[in-house]
Amino acid sequence: MSLSTPILIMLAGALAGAGLFYGLNRRSRTALVMGALGGIAGSLLFMVPLNFCMFETERTTLDIILGLILIVVGVLLVVIPLQWLFGRFVERRIAFTGSQAGTFKGTFTPFLLLAPTIVILALFLYYPSLDTFRLSTLLYRLGAKRSAFVCLDNFTALVDPDYLRSVFITLGLSLAIVVLGLSLGLLIATAAYQPVKGARIYRTLLIWPYAVSPVVAGVVFALLFNPAGGIINYVLKNLFGITIPWLNDPTYAPWAVIIASVWKSLGFNILFYIAGLQNIPKDLTEAAAIDGANAIQRFIRVTFPLLSPITFFLIITNMTYAFFDTVGTVVYMTGGAGPLGSTNTLIFRIYQLGVQNNDLGKAAAQSIVLFLMVIGLTVIQFRTTGERVNYGGA
Repeated sequence: MSLSTPILIMLAGALAGAGLFYGLNRRSRTALVMGALGGIAGSLLFMVPLNFCMFETERTTLDIILGLILIVVGVLLVVIPLQWLFGRFVERRIAFTGSQAGTFKGTFTPFLLLAPTIVILALFLYYPSLDTFRLSTLLYRLGAKRSAFVCLDNFTALVDPDYLRSVFITLGLSLAIVVLGLSLGLLIATAAYQPVKGARIYRTLLIWPYAVSPVVAGVVFALLFNPAGGIINYVLKNLFGITIPWLNDPTYAPWAVIIASVWKSLGFNILFYIAGLQNIPKDLTEAAAIDGANAIQRFIRVTFPLLSPITFFLIITNMTYAFFDTVGTVVYMTGGAGPLGSTNTLIFRIYQLGVQNNDLGKAAAQSIVLFLMVIGLTVIQFRTTGERVNYGGA
């Protein structure tokens, strides 16, 4: 790699940073200088730790594309917060005169109060995250005395049909778990909310499955769906004369995992939906009934829209559960990958690489990709469904 490559990258970062500041209505000369400096810092944010390895002569086109993406991301991560700070503290020149409620007179006290939280976050969140990024650039096996820097090879290796198939399997399983889990949770919560004798007892019993760990749920449902001696096939054979190879067939194995995962998260969904139903003003449903709306119309037009904050929250939490917390269920039900790889989810691949094969470098790279995927889906959810959430009571 020649010396001109870092210079060109910094120049491109400076132009991009200045352009962002200008485009965001910070059009003073000072703002352009700040934007250029921020752009240079952002362009070097990932390049310096990686030693500009993506632009070495022996690298592939995919490495160069990933390098350019990292430069753009780095510039955005630095310039956008810098632009916000510049607009808040420089251009607006906010000055506090006298004593105001809810403010500190000095700058030391708030940081002192925040110090315990900052220390805990640094030790248990930020440092492990940074170490994961470091491991993702290494050829590193657990127990090995040495490691080798491989740039982004652990990421470029993911452009593989087998990995892409795992992505689609994960998305399909997650979508089914979220949709079925929320639908059944709302249906059961609506029934459990009805004023009947002993409601508190069976509501508590409905919530209990959430206390069971995914591993235990996997063991239980592995016994239930056992093709040879499982109780589900026993009932199906006696009632309908059929048996289904639940855990041995790639068509049925994913559905067995979905059913077990939905059952595991069902109590959580029921709990929140019951709480949401209890907070719906009864005068709204009574007014709808007086206007001639039947039970189904009242549920669709009144109850369900008022449950939108609960539904939005449960979509995010169920999606996180489906992506990350189903590995125990998958391992104990189908052995992990399942028949013909039909349940080979992304989280199981990470477990297989990191725990079973001791390949921490590739496992770290895949965990970062999975993390970014979940973050991206969450952002999309906030940008789409989140805008239609109704937090009002009318």
